[in-house]
Amino acid sequence: MSLGWRIVHWAIIAVLLVEGLYCLGQLVFVLQPEGVTGPLFGAAATVDHELLVSRRLYAIEGWLALVGLAIYVGVTEIAPRMRISAPGG
Repeated sequence: MSLGWRIVHWAIIAVLLVEGLYCLGQLVFVLQPEGVTGPLFGAAATVDHELLVSRRLYAIEGWLALVGLAIYVGVTEIAPRMRISAPGG
């Protein structure tokens, strides 16, 4: 793999990882209702609708970023190594 493609490869990994961590930070630190720390559990019924929707959108965005990262790493890193190390391959 040439240097240019290697840079693009690691940039994709970095962007997806940073996006997942950013969404996690938004959920854990920024979008917390007053008086609630950690998971909402029963407090979800009393949280403002806009805050709840914002948290869910960040959660979906974070899951998409982390699933995209897992698929990308699986296809570009893990699968080729499994093919090389497979017996008879």
